[in-house]
Amino acid sequence: MTIAKVAPFAVEQWMDAHETHARYNIAETCVASISLDDLRGLSEDKSSEIWSSTTKLTYGSIRGSEKLRTNLANRYSAKKPFQADNILITPGAIAANMTVFYGLIGKGDHVICHYPTYQQLYEIPERLGAEVDYWRAEESKKWQLDIEDLKSLIRPNTRMIIINNPHNPSGAIVPKSTLDLLIEVAEAHDLIIMADEVYRPIFHSISPGSPDFPPSVLSLGYAKTIATGSLSKAYSLAGIRVGWIASRSTEIIEACAQARDYTTISVSQLDDQIAAYALDNDCIHSLLSRNIQLAKRNLEILERFVESHRWACEWVKPVAGTTAFIKISHMGTPVDDVAFCQKLMEDASVMLVPGSRCFGNGKDFKGFVRFGFCCETDVLEIGLEKMRLFMKKGYRTVPLADEESA
Repeated sequence: MTIAKVAPFAVEQWMDAHETHARYNIAETCVASISLDDLRGLSEDKSSEIWSSTTKLTYGSIRGSEKLRTNLANRYSAKKPFQADNILITPGAIAANMTVFYGLIGKGDHVICHYPTYQQLYEIPERLGAEVDYWRAEESKKWQLDIEDLKSLIRPNTRMIIINNPHNPSGAIVPKSTLDLLIEVAEAHDLIIMADEVYRPIFHSISPGSPDFPPSVLSLGYAKTIATGSLSKAYSLAGIRVGWIASRSTEIIEACAQARDYTTISVSQLDDQIAAYALDNDCIHSLLSRNIQLAKRNLEILERFVESHRWACEWVKPVAGTTAFIKISHMGTPVDDVAFCQKLMEDASVMLVPGSRCFGNGKDFKGFVRFGFCCETDVLEIGLEKMRLFMKKGYRTVPLADEESA
């Protein structure tokens, strides 16, 4: 008997193999994690029942507690009221994405996916029988998407367009002007837009008053939009495993709810309570202020490193999120990014993520490495100092990428 295999999840396998051994993990994509005591210290509410809860630990509300979903709905209500009933709570954004695809995508469908991006966003639709085309963002275009490229990919059986905004791994955004054009295309062809917004709202280098500032897709007046998110990245609470699916379309939410019944009954009540506490007005503003300030401070540190290593490093400076995608070259030729990351780990115990293996299917983005720069500041500073020493010695022994495929 042949057992069908899911394609290796490259970035998660890389993280699993190295993150517990690295002394200086500057690959992590979460804003530096906090404890429950830290969370309580950020909040004006010091008396919440989560610290001595008498709630019986049943399954709880299947779709997530009313309080949590209401707090999330308030986050999406800046331009137009959003209803708590249009949100489903899931065990992290990875489960949210999986539930969307399981509920809405199947054999015979065609999906267009932002690329490069988190592998799950294109791999799972393909595993479910859909045909997948990449909507490619190019470094030469500052990682921006071209609407004309999108139009050329649409087929009669296209069902969904998937974007990641803010973007992993580049830290770019899909600006409002592009989002508006995307909505026009989707409406014309009656397509679903699914946006993984897990890095929202870490906008460290763009003002909310800028014309390019990207609103959530849920704010753009088109019902067939879906946003997924979690408490892991922007909110520093990866350990509670809380994510969500949100859509103004009741039909979409009900389809996802039915799919969810076959996967996870509910999230932990304890996790739900902590998430609701973090997203309450008493806490959320202090939490996000802490995280955005950390992102700004650490990005300045990373930028100084890049500028002092322009002979080897090339980047499009991130404007949002927690990651940067930096190209490492030797005399103009990209290095073997996998070998680079492995040797950096061996020589300096500094962890980065190789771009070609984890975002390029082994062939694209040769020489690129992903930094996660929103770790604790001292970890970033020491890690970059160790890397600075590595660039003087060990870097020169790293093989170059295959020039033909680079």
